[in-house]
Amino acid sequence: MSQMRFFAFLALAALTILSCGGEDRYVIQDKVFSVQATMETAAVEHGEDAADDPCIWIHPDDPSLSTIIGTDKQDGGGLLVYDLKGEVIQFTADGSMNNVDIRYNFSLSGEPVALVTTGNRSDNTIAIYRVDPKSRELEDVAARNLPIGIEVYGSCMYRSPVTGYYYAFINDKDGTVEQWRLFDNGSGAVDGELVRTIMVASQPEGCVADDILGILYVGEEAAGIWKFGAEPEDGDARTLVDSVGAHMVPDVEGLTIYYATDTTGYLIASSQGNNTYVIYTREGDNAYVGTFQIVAGDEIDGTSDTDGIDVSNFGMGPHFPNGLFVAQDGSNPGGNQNYKCVCWGSIAQLFDPPLVINTSWDPRLVGLNK
Repeated sequence: MSQMRFFAFLALAALTILSCGGEDRYVIQDKVFSVQATMETAAVEHGEDAADDPCIWIHPDDPSLSTIIGTDKQDGGGLLVYDLKGEVIQFTADGSMNNVDIRYNFSLSGEPVALVTTGNRSDNTIAIYRVDPKSRELEDVAARNLPIGIEVYGSCMYRSPVTGYYYAFINDKDGTVEQWRLFDNGSGAVDGELVRTIMVASQPEGCVADDILGILYVGEEAAGIWKFGAEPEDGDARTLVDSVGAHMVPDVEGLTIYYATDTTGYLIASSQGNNTYVIYTREGDNAYVGTFQIVAGDEIDGTSDTDGIDVSNFGMGPHFPNGLFVAQDGSNPGGNQNYKCVCWGSIAQLFDPPLVINTSWDPRLVGLNK
């Protein structure tokens, strides 16, 4: 994994990476725009490569009280809940958590809850939580930590617009992706059943599902981004969104979706090998839009070797009024790894024409009263 950065502001970047054997060559010529983080979280509990993937929870009444949920994947790790100042509210210490995702309005004991799932690499299970809106902390609601038949690596969630069912996707390093349907087991806990298995040719990790268009995106780290149907009956048919060497450098890592409207917005990928983030259209054939990086400011360093990312279009108080982009930082000088936070408006204004800023699409309404 390269540590190379692009320091030229709004400059044309050209990158060549050669493998030790001289077989792999990536020449990328894209304009790379630069932005600075406005907030960084406290460091995770463990050293070395510990932080991995974040997700954003939006408070039901006061968006300024929203949180960032991050992972610590080392032994003795767990999930960390941060407020929007970057301070730790909770550390679960439940296991080596690799990826985390959230969906709203899951019916649990007849009440809609924000459901959080994460892949637990300590015992190869899916851990399941609900967010307590009063304390903003996570509560374990798993009937059992679902025992996956593969070695847990990446994960993400999906709510079907067809059936209203909620799912967790889990993948392993061999290319297997399992789809598990999540359900209330009748005693106030969440259980699951395996409904589908699909494959990519080599190691995946990052994935994200589009809850409106019914699409699952999977990042095959050394190859590119694949698009699958997200319904269990969609089988293994897939199309290639983009391959490495066009706009991305291995590893293809975190994936996230910016919802501008029901059908438009952006798919964003972490191109770990050159410390950039690549934007595609959400609609159509996912056309390439542009590339940006997070560089050092006066008080907050930039990002490198990013694993997981998340984005929200929704305004979250005075610090992030036009939405929030969160990225894991692989190197945090003076401390363990952490997460960097950038105003979406700052990213949107980098481009010509600017990217869409729409704070009216509310993810908390998806699945409500259905």
